[in-house]
Amino acid sequence: MRIYTRTGDKGQTGVIGGRVDKDDARVEAYGTTDELNCFLGQAISVMTGDKLADLKADLELIQHELFDCGSDLALLKPELRPYKVTADMVDRLEAWIDKYDAETPDITRFILPGGSSASSLLHVCRTVCRRAERRCVTLSKQAEINEEVRRYLNRLSDFFFTVARTANHREGVPDVEYARSPEVFRRKSK
Repeated sequence: MRIYTRTGDKGQTGVIGGRVDKDDARVEAYGTTDELNCFLGQAISVMTGDKLADLKADLELIQHELFDCGSDLALLKPELRPYKVTADMVDRLEAWIDKYDAETPDITRFILPGGSSASSLLHVCRTVCRRAERRCVTLSKQAEINEEVRRYLNRLSDFFFTVARTANHREGVPDVEYARSPEVFRRKSK
C-alpha cells in the first residue's frame, strides 16, 4: 500500500460517507482533534518513572478515545453507523478529575502554564483541546454531530488542567500563580 493516493490533490478529502473540501468545518474539527492527540503523545513521551505511571495509562486510553472523537466528527451521515463517543466516557473523565484534583494543593488565583515538562505539555494539550471544542461548536452550527464529542472535549480540557497540576505536584514543582490575579477560586472542601 502506498501512503500517497493523489485523491486530495484538488483540495478535497474523504470522510465517512463522502468527500468534502479540506478546509470544511468537519475537517477542521477532526483535524484539530488529531493535532491534540499528537501533543498528547508528546506529553506522554516525557512521563518516565513511577510517579506518573497511573496518569500515563489514563492518557494513553484518552489517545484512543480522541481517535473515536475524530471518527465521529468525520461521519458525514450519522445513519451510517452508531457513534463511538458516549456519555459514560464523559462521566469517567469527571471521576478522574475529582480523583486527581483531590491530591493537588488548593489554588485561589489563576496559574500560569508551566512547571515540569509533563505539566507544560499538558497545558498545551488543554489549549489545543479548547480549540478542538470551538471547532466542534462551529461544525454543530452547520451539521449534525455527536454532542457527546463536544461534551467530552469540554471535560477533557478540564482534565488536562487538573493533571497538569497533578504532574507538577508529584514532581515537586510548584504551580506559578499569575501575579496580578485576584483570588478567584474557592478553596476545596476537604
